[in-house]
Amino acid sequence: MIKLPTFSVKAVLFFIALMPFSIMVWRAVNNDLGANPVEKLTQLSGLWSLRFLLITLALTPFRLLFKQLWVIKYRRMLGLFTFFYCSVHFAIFVALENSFSWRYIMEDVYSSPVVDVGLLTYLLLIPLAFTSTNNMMRKLGKAWKKLHISVHVVALLSILHFVLSEKADISRALFYGIILIVLLAIRGVVRNKNKQGASVN
Repeated sequence: MIKLPTFSVKAVLFFIALMPFSIMVWRAVNNDLGANPVEKLTQLSGLWSLRFLLITLALTPFRLLFKQLWVIKYRRMLGLFTFFYCSVHFAIFVALENSFSWRYIMEDVYSSPVVDVGLLTYLLLIPLAFTSTNNMMRKLGKAWKKLHISVHVVALLSILHFVLSEKADISRALFYGIILIVLLAIRGVVRNKNKQGASVN
């Protein structure tokens, strides 16, 4: 009897999380990005950044609703993939949109609210990514939780960045905004209910 190799959930998630990036690279190499490939790459990388952020944020409401503690162990990996896709998005802005020109970048910063919100979002995400290890959790103690609660600010800014980047139709941005609101509402309601139950007991 042939024993098939087993793969951990993390390995499978890692492979799946890399698929959007792999597809973007494949499409770029094969000139399959339409008339404006840079704009298309910007849209795709930004969209996947937001999707991974929302998936990461969805793990806590899922745990609270269904009492499934095991899902939390994948939050760090998904959060780091959020940072990865945000970094790809930022790299496209710097390298492809502005050709590594500091002058062009600063002109965008001074003239474009979309760029301002996007840069602020990315800057807020950097310390979250670099303090995501167990070692940093131990070093920061209670301050770690206070720092990482700012991910909700990052999420709100991400939605604003998406809304501002849409030139006419903001329906997609609003769709993701509604998902964020629902996730935050579930988190708040369930935790408030648990606190009330604990106080009664």
